Amino acid sequence: MIFEAVFDIETKKLFSETETGDPAELGVSIVSVYSRSLDESRRLISDNLRSFWEQDFSDMWEVFSKADRIIGFNSLNFDVPALAPYAPNGFEGYKHFDLLDVIKKKTGRRFSLNSLARDTLSHEKTDVGTNAVYYWNQGDHESLRKLREYCEADVLITRDLYDYGFTHGQLKYTDKWNYQRTMDIDFSYPKKDSERPKQGSLF
Repeated sequence: MIFEAVFDIETKKLFSETETGDPAELGVSIVSVYSRSLDESRRLISDNLRSFWEQDFSDMWEVFSKADRIIGFNSLNFDVPALAPYAPNGFEGYKHFDLLDVIKKKTGRRFSLNSLARDTLSHEKTDVGTNAVYYWNQGDHESLRKLREYCEADVLITRDLYDYGFTHGQLKYTDKWNYQRTMDIDFSYPKKDSERPKQGSLF
């Protein structure tokens, strides 16, 4: 069985409100996590979408600690450092899988989640990150509902983009001449040693 957790965070501040540009200084308002259990053929056994406010973070670490993959978008450069002040020791060493990191290593380019979702999945993000900070600062019930729904929507886009790349071995994007292109991408799990062909004897 495979257990995966797809996540996204929203912050309490913008980078313009800090002096260092360190994600750890932004504060985390909410973390949304889509977790699922899959069989070896990647058929869904069970799944769950849950959002965690700061007071709920202790429950969140248990989900992450069990995951064979913690899947995010730009998570190694942003989400993981932003969570560092809250996280248990060793969180940065968990089994993180950053879609943007894989894409950058493959293409040498950065892409936004919204542009890849638009070109690959034919739908876009529901809101923008600056509004997420605004919603947090407003703090009323309706604003916090919008914040949670936005974060959860980004998680589901990340999941769908990951699943598309995993299944099809490619993602779609628009180049600088406004032509749609495809990039070959490999989101598969590394082969286990027992699955690798053994070298034949030389004698």
